[in-house]
Order: sequence, then structure tokens, then C-alpha cells
Amino acid sequence: MRQSSSPLTGAVSSANANAHGSVLAFKSPADSSQDASAGDWGKMLNAVKAKLSVTVNGRHATATEPQGRFVERRDQAAVVACLEALDELHAKLMNELDRRQQLEREIADAQNELTQTRAELVGTQADVKRAQHLALHDCLTALPNRSFFRERLDHALAQSGTTRQTFAVLYLDLDNFKPINDAYGHGAGDELLRIVAARLRRAVRAEDLVSRMGGDEFACVLGGLPGHEQLCLMACKLLDAVSAPLYIGNLALSVRPSIGIAICPTDGASAELLLNNADAAMYRAKRQKIGYAFFDERADMHT
Repeated sequence: MRQSSSPLTGAVSSANANAHGSVLAFKSPADSSQDASAGDWGKMLNAVKAKLSVTVNGRHATATEPQGRFVERRDQAAVVACLEALDELHAKLMNELDRRQQLEREIADAQNELTQTRAELVGTQADVKRAQHLALHDCLTALPNRSFFRERLDHALAQSGTTRQTFAVLYLDLDNFKPINDAYGHGAGDELLRIVAARLRRAVRAEDLVSRMGGDEFACVLGGLPGHEQLCLMACKLLDAVSAPLYIGNLALSVRPSIGIAICPTDGASAELLLNNADAAMYRAKRQKIGYAFFDERADMHT
């Protein structure tokens, strides 16, 4: 059975034929439409070496004068064939090297584009997260804003409907903030708000929410504090935290908050009603200068 051969099989067969005195004819990978493999190039080099070896060994064989001239012509033809084959092999190897270098450059370019695309994607994701954060947080204090507060309040209401757990909404307003802002400027007023926001955030628990609702008004959602006594303790803690002396440059200032408290579901089962009732209780605490007050429908209904 006749076996199929690679593009360079002829070169090897020719080297074997030369051992019996025939003139060799080389075939290179260019003779085939297929790309030559590393093994094909190795076979071609071995064929060239075999031909040169046979040629050199043949010169030492004893021969008559006519035979000597025949051997010399044969050797000359064989050497020329080897040189041509080596030149062709060199050209093919250089083409292969150029092709591989081009492929490496294309791979490097593709990797660079992939890296750039990945960086752009990461940057886009970071921009999206930053935009989402800015949309839900106050730019001055970095606290959750009113929109975020309403989302969390709605979520707390939905949970309370299934778990029947109570929670409280506290609404805070800073007493006499406007005179400070007018006397020392908006820069001092903004810094005061940042300090108050940080104090409120530290005073509540990790699971609680503190938001800036706008201006000098803040709000909290406190869960797990069902009793008035516990809520009183938390209100006093917030009062003490905010009322502590604060310093802005050379200014020594002090502000005091008024706090209104509404409890779900006793004082309301919707976000709007809880906020309104906590706000009404806060205004009563401010008028009476008592620091904090729980919502009382009779006392606050006309507020």
C-alpha cells in the first residue's frame, strides 16, 4: 500500500537514492499548498546533510578516469542542488520568521486592545457606581439623602408588615442655625453641618439610618427599640452628641437640636404619615424647648 507523504518526503527519498549514485532532486515546502511543519523543515535539513555526506564520501571512492569525470560532474551537480535547496530553505525560514513576528505583533495588539477595553469597562462600572452613590447621598455631608431615606423607610414598612416589628422615625432640626450661618458665612455653616452629620452617624448603631433631609434638618430610622424608655435614651444620646462644643478654625460654636419621634405603626403606617408626625413632634419640642418629644395626636394635630 502506498503511504501519503509530506511536502519534504521527496527530499529524504532523494538522499537515499543518491547513496546509489543517482542525481538528487530536492522538494521544498513551497512545492505543497499546505504550510510546512517544524518536522518538515527538519526532514529537509537532514536530506541536505545526507546529500552532502554522500557527495563527500563518494569523492574517496576509487574510479577510472572516465568514472572520475562522471563522479566530478555528479558531485558538482549535487553541490549546486544543495546550495539551491539551502537558499530556498533560508528564504522559507525568513518568511516563516516574518509571519510569526507579524502574528506576535497582532497578538500583542489584540492583548493591548483587550486590556484597554477591560480598563474602560471597569471605569464605566466605577462611573455608574459613583453616579448611583451621588444620586442617593448628600454631597455636603455624604449622608444618605431624602430619596435614599424614603427608600429605606418604605423597606422598613414592608418588613414590619410581615414581621410585625416596630421601628421609630426621628426628625431633627438645629436650633438657631440660621443666625450662625448669617453671622459667620456659609463656609462656617457648611462645616458645622458636616460636623453634626458625623456626630449623628457615630451616635446611632450600624443598622440604623441617618439622613440629611435638606438645610439643617436630619432624620433617623431606628429599629429594635420598641419601648419609650429606649427611645428616650437614644434621643438623649443624639442631643448630647450634637450639643457638644465644636470648633471651626478660631470659632467656638454650639448648636442644639430639637427632635421629634414617631413610632410605627402606632403613629402611622405610611412613610408620609410617619415623617409628618415626627416633624410635628419636632416643632413642638422646639417651641417648648424640651429637646425631644414623642408624637401626640392631641398636642400636635394643629401643628
